Amino acid sequence: MRKPAAKLPTPSSRATRAARSQAATSARPARGRPKVRPDAMRQAADAPAQDMETRIYAAVVESVMSQRLKPGTKLPEAALCELFGVGRSLVQKVLRRLAHDHVVELRPNRGAMVAMPSRAEIGELFETRRALEAAILPLVAERATKSDYASLRRLLRTERRAMHSHDQTQWARLASAFHQRLGELSRNAMLQRYLNEVISRCSLIVAIFQPPGNATCEHEEHARVVDCLERGRVADAIAEMDAHLKALEQHIQLVQPPTGQSLAGMLGLE
Repeated sequence: MRKPAAKLPTPSSRATRAARSQAATSARPARGRPKVRPDAMRQAADAPAQDMETRIYAAVVESVMSQRLKPGTKLPEAALCELFGVGRSLVQKVLRRLAHDHVVELRPNRGAMVAMPSRAEIGELFETRRALEAAILPLVAERATKSDYASLRRLLRTERRAMHSHDQTQWARLASAFHQRLGELSRNAMLQRYLNEVISRCSLIVAIFQPPGNATCEHEEHARVVDCLERGRVADAIAEMDAHLKALEQHIQLVQPPTGQSLAGMLGLE
């Protein structure tokens, strides 16, 4: 009697077994990889890669600006992958972006760390900024209209309200916005672009190294610059701006106290 032929697996059954095998393999933790928290895994699965990139970038920048992440703090790729539940390629992309914006430094064979500029580097940066703003102010005096000066006055009033509300973060943002607005009013796109880059770097350094409680920019100094410009006293405006930026640089203190916080705590994830 002939034996019945063995039943061949259907394509669907093969696919089912393959899927189960793949799921089982994926469920097993890979050797040498950091254990990812379940909540981080769920969050990463629900968020598109672009959203996660933005979230990690913003978390690092905000933690640096608020002085939780101190200069010189190491940012290991494996630890960031674990904390945010993402792959190494995404973390590397974020770190490259942070390095481009001078928030972190990427050192060969040492990984990433929060940027720690020297006093000489800070001096060169502020020297560049003073030269740029000295070049911009005569152009503002030549090209600004009455409505342009009105917009500067509105910005100064908003700045004053933030100062009296003791909102340091908002005050710092408006202080930078004042200088950027002067760049716009120069009507020179190249000078404006260079100034914006330098202001961004200066703002970061001031946020990191200026002692808590100090104003990032003094409101009355801004007001005096506008007064001089509006009255056509360009040389006085340049002198006021130069003194203002020198005072801002002098407030920077490079010494930072050590911290015993974990990386998760410094990033605001605990």
